Amino acid sequence: MTNQTLQLIASRRSHRSYLPQQITQEQLEALKTAALQSPSAMDRQPWHFSFVQDRALLDHVTQAARKRAEQLAEQDRSPRFLSPDFDLFYHAPTVVFLSTQGGGSAIDCGIAAHSLALAAESLGLGSVIVGLARLAFESEDQVELEKALNFPEGNRFVISIAIGMPDDDKAPHELHPEKISQIG
Repeated sequence: MTNQTLQLIASRRSHRSYLPQQITQEQLEALKTAALQSPSAMDRQPWHFSFVQDRALLDHVTQAARKRAEQLAEQDRSPRFLSPDFDLFYHAPTVVFLSTQGGGSAIDCGIAAHSLALAAESLGLGSVIVGLARLAFESEDQVELEKALNFPEGNRFVISIAIGMPDDDKAPHELHPEKISQIG
């Protein structure tokens, strides 16, 4: 069986290289709408979305994450931090930060991030969900970054998603049907 939604899911990739051009205002507005339309438990909508297109602020988040990573044991640190060209968001021109107050609502934020990833794909954009940004919010820059990203009082970082015009071509990942059980 094939339909538009299944084709979109099959074509979506995690892109790790982006062209420098910014997404259009029309694409940005469509992504904001998609974010707000994402489902949440009991329709609580526990999130806040910070859409960032300020390169200096994105670089600040990257540097804060790098500083925090340097404090970790080598085996606990992503090898990405060693690259001289390291950019936490793979040089994507737009990054969305999701924050929330409640611990259980992190699942809702993950669902919203996936909704954004599918919306980006449908608009001809690429995306990659970036959990590693959490290190920036474990650093001494946490309060400054939360303020710069307009997190509501008491909100904490949950997840981020980088979005832009992809500059890579990625094959689909291998499927593992053995990871599915059908009961009944």
